[in-house]
Amino acid sequence: MKIYTRIIGNLSSPEWKERIADCDVEYMELDQWTAQKSRFVAVGDRNNKYAVALERRSQLSDGDIIEYDPQQRRIAAVRIRLNEVMVIDLGGLAKQNPETVIHIAVELGHAIGNQHWPAVVKGTAVYVPLTVDRKVMDSVMRTHHIENISYEFRPGDQIIPYLAPHEIRRLFGATGPDSHTHDHYRHHSHDGHHHGHREHHEHCECHEHEPHLH
Repeated sequence: MKIYTRIIGNLSSPEWKERIADCDVEYMELDQWTAQKSRFVAVGDRNNKYAVALERRSQLSDGDIIEYDPQQRRIAAVRIRLNEVMVIDLGGLAKQNPETVIHIAVELGHAIGNQHWPAVVKGTAVYVPLTVDRKVMDSVMRTHHIENISYEFRPGDQIIPYLAPHEIRRLFGATGPDSHTHDHYRHHSHDGHHHGHREHHEHCECHEHEPHLH
């Protein structure tokens, strides 16, 4: 099986938009967790298998091309399905005194940490991927009702341009279905506080198992 190691372009670039018109494009549909891996095997919508082992520091994006055959006028590209991201805006804290800023930061950290949600802080924004139903995350935020901050849910592909590769992996790759931690949520309300209880089944070896490509 041929192994694909390079990203040779993206379907959204002007250069490749012209070529698409004359080519047959086969798409590989990847979920957000698979897209963060450097090694995987995927099946395209024409039932062809692709063994991918990307070069170091490579990060797949939606529309990336891994194969181009000009003789056969054929392109193989990826489509990535990303979950939404909750974007918390802390810009309003700039006008607050230090004591208020510390109080709100700790309260927000408690709200996010208590749910075991991964997060990335960038500038005055906190990015939290949807690891549970959107209604549950919204309920948690409304229950805590933290003042001087606002939040919204945005498509994951709109967040990617603001993040470095390691931040992208943290948001979209750390909570995959094949991770070593299997989370079973049972959401209850105790005295008006929303809690996400988990049962953890964890292994000490927290490395990622990637398929062997031959």
